[in-house]
Amino acid sequence: MDLTLKFSILLLLLGFGCYSLGSHNSSTASVSVNASPFRNDFGHCERVVKKWASSSLEQEVREDKHTLRDLLFFLHVPRTGGRTYFHCFLRKLYYSSLECPRSYDKLRFDPRKRHCRLLVTHDDYSMMSKLPRERTSVVTILRDPVDRVFSTYEFSVEVAARFLIHPNLTSATQMARHIRSKTKGVSTLDIWPWKYLVPWMREDLFARRDGQEHRGSDDVQSSDPYNMEEVVMPLHEYINDPIAQEIVHNGETFQVVYSPIVLEHRGNLQKVAGLTNNSYLSESHEVRHCVQRYKHLGEHVLEVAKKRLDDMLYVGLTEEHRESATKFANVVGAQVISQLGRSNSSEESAADSKPEQSYSVSDSKSDNNELRNRTLDGKESEIASPETVEAVKGNMTVGELMEAYEDCISSLRKTQANRRTSSLKRISPANFTKQARLQVPEMVLQQIRELNHLDVELYKYAQNIFANQHKRNFGITAFMFRCFTGGIQH
Repeated sequence: MDLTLKFSILLLLLGFGCYSLGSHNSSTASVSVNASPFRNDFGHCERVVKKWASSSLEQEVREDKHTLRDLLFFLHVPRTGGRTYFHCFLRKLYYSSLECPRSYDKLRFDPRKRHCRLLVTHDDYSMMSKLPRERTSVVTILRDPVDRVFSTYEFSVEVAARFLIHPNLTSATQMARHIRSKTKGVSTLDIWPWKYLVPWMREDLFARRDGQEHRGSDDVQSSDPYNMEEVVMPLHEYINDPIAQEIVHNGETFQVVYSPIVLEHRGNLQKVAGLTNNSYLSESHEVRHCVQRYKHLGEHVLEVAKKRLDDMLYVGLTEEHRESATKFANVVGAQVISQLGRSNSSEESAADSKPEQSYSVSDSKSDNNELRNRTLDGKESEIASPETVEAVKGNMTVGELMEAYEDCISSLRKTQANRRTSSLKRISPANFTKQARLQVPEMVLQQIRELNHLDVELYKYAQNIFANQHKRNFGITAFMFRCFTGGIQH
C-alpha cells in the first residue's frame, strides 16, 4: 500500500472532514479530505443525528404505496441479486428507450432523456432529490448482512484478480485506464462501490503476488480460502480495514435512508441526503460519521430506514429467491404491463387531443437550473406521463414474464460462473464457495454481525414486510380465484 493511501486512511481514522474514497479516474482507492473537520463530541453528534432523523420522520406517508407510479426507481443495493432482476425482469418489461440514463457516481444523474420510466442505480436514496417524488415508486432487494459481506468481499477479489494477467500493478492500471477511455460502455470501475473496492483489492493482490515472488515460494499454509494471506487479503483483515468500515458495513441501511437537510449557508435551501460515502452533501457524511463513532445513535437512522422500506412498492429478499421473484412479477411486473398497456391504447388519442404532458425531474429552482445546463439542447428534462410512452414489449402476461425470467437467469448464472472460475484461477488455491464459508470461524461471523448491527435489524424488519406482502398477495389471489369460479355473488 503506497504512502499516500496510508496517510489518507490515517486522516480518515482521525475523523477529518467530509471525504469520499477515491475519484472517478483514480487507479487506487484514496481519500480526499475537506478542509473543515467534523466535530466528533457526543453532544454535537447527538444533536446532528436527531435533527436529521426528525426531519425525515415528519414526512407524510403515502396512502397508495402499493400502486405503481409513473417512474419506477430500482434502488440496487450491491450484491443482493439486483443485476439479475434488471436483466431478467426489467429489461423484459421496458424498452431500452424507456430507461433513464443510469447514475453511477455522486448523483451525476443526467435526466436529459425524455419519457424515461425506469431508473436502476447503485446510488443511495439521495437520488430522490433528482426525481419527482410524488410520481416515483421505489423498489429494492435486501440480503442477510453476513452473506452480503461475504459476497462483497468475494466480488471485490474476483474483479481485482482479472488484472493479474499483467506483469505488474502499473501495467494493469495503465491498461485499464486506456481501455476505459476508448470504450463507450460503463466499466465496473466506474460504479459505486466497486470503483473504490476493486482498485484497493487490486493493489493488495499485486503486493501479495510480488511478496511470493520475492520469497521464491508459492506455498500456502491455510486450507481456508478466506484466510490465505499469502495470495489474498484474509476476510478478517478485510472487514476491519477502514475502507470496508466506510463503504461496506451497514451499507444497506445507509443506502435506503434519506432526509431533507436545510443548508443554512445556502439560503436555507433544502436538499435530500442519503448516508453512503457516495452521498453528495457533506452534511450527510457528518451524520454517518457520528453514527459510526457512537453506535447507539444508529437507532435513529434505523427508524428512518424502516420508514423508507414501509413506503416502497416492493421489498424483496435475496435468500427467498424464488418467492421474491414471483412476488416481483405479480406486484411490479403486472402493474408495469397494465400501465404501459393502457398507455399504448390511449397514445393516439392523447396525441391528437392535447400537447405532450411532462413532469419536472427536480422540485427546486436551483436543481432545475443545474439540470437545464446539463442538457444538450438546453430544454428542461422531463419524466414521461403515461400518455407519452412507447409500447410495452408485446402483450406479455405475468406467466410469460416468469418463463422469460427463468430462461434468462439460467443463462446469466452460467456466464457469471464461468467468469468467476476463470478469475479465481489466478489466485489459486483460493476458491470461494458456499461450502468454504462454513470453515470461517464463528468469531469472524459474529464480528461481521456486530459491524453490521443496523443492517441486521433492518433485514429482520424487511423479513416482516416480506411476510406481510405474501399474506396480502395470497389474499388477492384467493379473492380473484373465487371471483372466477363463481364463489362470490354479485
